[in-house]
Amino acid sequence: MKTIQLTLVGLLLIGSYSCKEVKKDSDAATDSMEDSMEGMDNEANAMKDEMMGKTLTVTMSPKSGSTVEGTVTFEQMDGAVQMSAEFTGLTPEGEHAIHIHENADCSAEDGTSAGGHWNPTDEPHGKWEAAEGYHSGDLGNLTADADGNATMEFTTEQWCIGCDDDKKNIIGHGVVVHQDADDFTSQPSGAAGARVSCGEITE
Repeated sequence: MKTIQLTLVGLLLIGSYSCKEVKKDSDAATDSMEDSMEGMDNEANAMKDEMMGKTLTVTMSPKSGSTVEGTVTFEQMDGAVQMSAEFTGLTPEGEHAIHIHENADCSAEDGTSAGGHWNPTDEPHGKWEAAEGYHSGDLGNLTADADGNATMEFTTEQWCIGCDDDKKNIIGHGVVVHQDADDFTSQPSGAAGARVSCGEITE
């Protein structure tokens, strides 16, 4: 009789241990599945952000005693960034250089706090995509109408908004409009004259 009782107790202990092991394995599998699902969710959210795009609007302020104001909007979609710019207060029917500069700092009255051109690839100044080289911030010239207004649209896959590539990420830089036209030759900035408007590219 005692033998039977001991056998039953042993079977119960074994069964209890087996249940605990099964539960432990089940909990581990659940944790692993939750981790995998979280990783998939993060990847899906990243893909969603890329598909939906990112948009930043920069407010441009007058500098160097000018009245030049405007907005510059950056929109990222499908691996490219489109820039749309609108300005008022420019010299009527004149050409004015526009560049992305190194710093998101427009505190100086003359805009010099924005630093030089954004040039992460260490190239000479020039026209965009020139074989001789160009800065990542070399955007060219705006042409104002008879009322001093100007617009510009520019699209490139060489920029991104907030990505991990410092050679492409426009966040932390500044937009500057100059009094004169960029001659695309003079180093290091195109001899474009005073900085008449400045805006900070920040999130």
